[in-house]
Amino acid sequence: MEAAGSSSARPPRRRRPELLPPAPEVAGPSRPYMPSLCSNSKNPSAKCYGDRFIPDRSAMDMDMAYYLLTEPKKDQENDIMVSPAKEAYRRLLAEKLLGNRTRILAFRNKPPEPEGMLQQILVETQTFSQTKPTKQRRKIPKFAERTLDAPGVVDDYYLSMLDWGSKNVVSIALGNTLYLWNSSDSSTSDLVTVDDDNGPITSVSWSCDGKHIAVGLNSSDIQLWDTSTSRKLRTLQGVHESRVGSLAWNSSILTTGGMDGKIVNNDVRMRSHMVQTYRGHASEVCGLRWSGSCQQLASGGNDNLVHIWDASMASSTPSLGQNGWLHRFSDHLAAVKALAWCPFQSNLLASGGGGNDGCIKFWNTHTGLCLNSVDTGAQVCALLWNKNEKELLSACAFGQKPLTLWKYPSMVKLAELEGHTSHVLCLAQSPDGSTVASVAADETLRFWNVFGTSEALKPAAKTGHAGMFNSFNHIR
Repeated sequence: MEAAGSSSARPPRRRRPELLPPAPEVAGPSRPYMPSLCSNSKNPSAKCYGDRFIPDRSAMDMDMAYYLLTEPKKDQENDIMVSPAKEAYRRLLAEKLLGNRTRILAFRNKPPEPEGMLQQILVETQTFSQTKPTKQRRKIPKFAERTLDAPGVVDDYYLSMLDWGSKNVVSIALGNTLYLWNSSDSSTSDLVTVDDDNGPITSVSWSCDGKHIAVGLNSSDIQLWDTSTSRKLRTLQGVHESRVGSLAWNSSILTTGGMDGKIVNNDVRMRSHMVQTYRGHASEVCGLRWSGSCQQLASGGNDNLVHIWDASMASSTPSLGQNGWLHRFSDHLAAVKALAWCPFQSNLLASGGGGNDGCIKFWNTHTGLCLNSVDTGAQVCALLWNKNEKELLSACAFGQKPLTLWKYPSMVKLAELEGHTSHVLCLAQSPDGSTVASVAADETLRFWNVFGTSEALKPAAKTGHAGMFNSFNHIR
């Protein structure tokens, strides 16, 4: 035995730690199953998807995303109005090329589109354009269909020497004589020749029935004629103190405007024919027009003013004073002869100013506001609306092309008519609205098919106007 404390004694052996027993299970809900975020697919190109919606840039079309973000906003800002044909084409294009996509973000790549898609779109678009009827654009002739001699026409801006009746009869005053051309029998006749004490003839106007005509004279008298019998019915005297330069009919009421600044309503059925008097112009009244509803009268004068008179006010007031008008427009800078009521908007009036103004202005006669003003650069002598389209024809005093066709409301020039070598004095429109007659200081009367003919009136108009233009060669 070895002695205790001997140097050769072995160190004591360390005690192995005892293993702890497993922790006891605690009662409660079990932990949910979490699948692996990566697929076990052996395809190396397969992507891993998780439970978060993270866009994949490689699957996104950035140009398409920019288009979808900005294009609807541009359409709203520009308020783009497109035709039904263009709208259908745009929808077809979006369906085929864009796939009616509304999503901007993409989360995975889509399979490629089948080949030949562009060719299919072109075929479908061509089929759509062939099946949809298209309205042909109207050709506007720039030259007159017929040019007639009109010797002796009085060169005066303030007079109204031309009119076209509802029976398709043209009347024109040449000096002291009033000439008629009747389309029913293709005859030209002189209705009346006044003496030098009464002449020249300063204004003519057909009644609504197209059978009677009013003739204003330089002597202030007004004659009424029955054109079917070539008989003078009566002479209205004492209405004005000087020449009568403007006339307008409203049923049996003949409204007259004179150089004395007065506007008088004359009931031609009554012995005492002067029933109402409008007082508002300080100088010659050179323009008179009743509205289509015959409820409002527009007057223009050499005092640069335009007045709107209400028919109901006139019926209860025999003599309207300085404040009897409904509206008074003083925006023009020269005399106002050209007046035209819009056929498709009853409260819209167009007026044209003289040489120092040269503007066409549009008025809302209900509110009294000026809607637009267009500077033509020349004296506006006459205005006529197209009855079939939203167009306006103006006659100006200067330039090689005094007749201009405008698109309303943009007032873009559609055509300039050539032929007259001097300023146009008056315009008149055929009953169907297709043809316009113009007389100018070059002593010519010209007929223009500038407005075209509506589809409903084409068969009837074709026969009547053909006979007219073939037989009316000159006025003597």
